[in-house]
Amino acid sequence: MNKAASRWSSETMNKRVARRYAAERRFKALGLAAVLISLAFLVFLLVTMTVRGVGGFSANFLTASDATDPTAVGVWGALKGSFLTIVVTMGLAFPVGVLTAVYLEEFAKRNRFNDFVEVSINNLAAVPSIIFGLLGLAVFLNFMHLPRSAALVGGLTLALMTMPVIVIAGRNAIKAVPPSIRDAALGVGASKMQVVFHHVLPLALPGILTGTIIGMARALGETAPLLMIGMRAFIATPPQGFTDPATVLPVQIFLWSDEVDRAFVEKTSAAIIVLMLFMLLMNGLAIYLRNRFERRW
Repeated sequence: MNKAASRWSSETMNKRVARRYAAERRFKALGLAAVLISLAFLVFLLVTMTVRGVGGFSANFLTASDATDPTAVGVWGALKGSFLTIVVTMGLAFPVGVLTAVYLEEFAKRNRFNDFVEVSINNLAAVPSIIFGLLGLAVFLNFMHLPRSAALVGGLTLALMTMPVIVIAGRNAIKAVPPSIRDAALGVGASKMQVVFHHVLPLALPGILTGTIIGMARALGETAPLLMIGMRAFIATPPQGFTDPATVLPVQIFLWSDEVDRAFVEKTSAAIIVLMLFMLLMNGLAIYLRNRFERRW
């Protein structure tokens, strides 16, 4: 190796350093351009929907339900249906997903069966949502005979779709907890169960909530699996419980966008604005809880 070329004061080394800094600047510029393009699309969507949807808001838009008259329609029924559906989804997917992640990462032995379960969970996270709709139709409606177009069935179907995302995120968060914390807890006499639930799980909770946020955001915007279980019906009365006929905001937007009457265009844009605000509210709450329980080590 040429000693002169390896010296920092040499011209060759200065050229190498200059090329590296130039490559770093190009990468930063490329990343900034990607962020700006993403923000431009988001701003364009927000501006477009706001301009089109402002005229769709009326005195009863947030308190009425679906109707055949575009001047009398509202999103309250779909908004309430979305809330009930997400409650069922969260109530099933979060505890089952977290417990599954804890078992697979902390208690399960490495064997062929557990390897098969792990591969299956990873594959389920990439399955198209329409497949989960077909599964919900076959299991919850045709086999279990649950009420069609109910928030209960919609929540169960979306829970099947969301659970693999929570399991994968939960396992990664648990794996990121330093082994020294486990060793220290075991060293002072804690049992395996106490180590997991008193030390590991609280430290992994922010990462688990991050995966839950991603899963819930996906579930909030899904339409295809809910169409398969009959939630595209005309619902003029807001649901009073989890088993009453209901619809959700994405499906309501889909139905209004398919209407021939041009007056529904403004209502569709206004409903999109409400859906985006609802998603921001739910995600903001989840982010607050994640930051609230975050711990440093």
